[in-house]
Amino acid sequence: MSMAEVEVLAARDVPLGGPRAMTVRRTLPQRARTLIGAWCFADHYGPDDVAEFGGMDVAPHPHIGLQTVSWLFSGEIEHRDSLGSHAYVRPGELNLMTGGHGISHTEVSTARTTVLHGVQLWVALPEEHRNAARDFQRHVPGITRIDGADIRVFLGSLAGDASPVPTFTPLLGAELLLDPGATVTLRTDPAFEHGLLVDTGEVRMAGTLLHPAELGYAGAGPDALTLVNESDVPARAVLLGGAPFEEEIVMWWNFIGRSHEDIAEAREEWEKASDRFGTVDGHPGDRLPAPALPNARIAPRKNPVPRADAARG
Repeated sequence: MSMAEVEVLAARDVPLGGPRAMTVRRTLPQRARTLIGAWCFADHYGPDDVAEFGGMDVAPHPHIGLQTVSWLFSGEIEHRDSLGSHAYVRPGELNLMTGGHGISHTEVSTARTTVLHGVQLWVALPEEHRNAARDFQRHVPGITRIDGADIRVFLGSLAGDASPVPTFTPLLGAELLLDPGATVTLRTDPAFEHGLLVDTGEVRMAGTLLHPAELGYAGAGPDALTLVNESDVPARAVLLGGAPFEEEIVMWWNFIGRSHEDIAEAREEWEKASDRFGTVDGHPGDRLPAPALPNARIAPRKNPVPRADAARG
């Protein structure tokens, strides 16, 4: 069993919305790393007092070439999409939406929500499936107890539990709640690379200490991952994994394509209210307009070649 080398990715604050913008902490994508497996986007937010910042109210907006994964720690979000889905995102419940060829949706925190806290994740679809039909899946994982940790596996398999939700590439997604001072060693797929996003507490991942809002990255190879809660309180983290995604992608706004032309075409169709994205019923107000395209061509991105000095002890 070899020890993983861990690269630490710091979050940057990104405001979402208008004058009372909700601020999220974004760890993917960034210059140091575009993807972990097919995971290509990670926003971490809260705990935010809804009375102070106004909650989440995202008007109809489009997606192509990706899946969205909503996972909450507290609060409740009402989801509507152009497939006709109407669901409530609640803590410990996976809500996965597929927007391959095109989908649109809304996300609004409910009146019952006092504190909003969770993660919003995207999965890039491989070329073979990037025009997949609209879909929406919901799953409530059980809790697996192992070595002082409660584990909820929402995608893939870990610690003897497996999610029934199918994925287009080999993936892992799980919430981990570690007891104070707990050490847990998880058997992992050596073909997977992994990322650990720390929500609360101080967690040592394969010997590297991670602070709240940091994302630790470990490349493929090791068949186990050891996590230690260095805190005297419970620590919570989200473990993401997957087989390395070798395709170059073009990311812009809410779209993932393979070329500048893919993005420009999707933007034009959204602005024309094309049937490609359908309509979302039940949300008052206008759709979100697409921002202007940059003057230069949008360049494709992929992960950089690993650097020997990328780890931090």
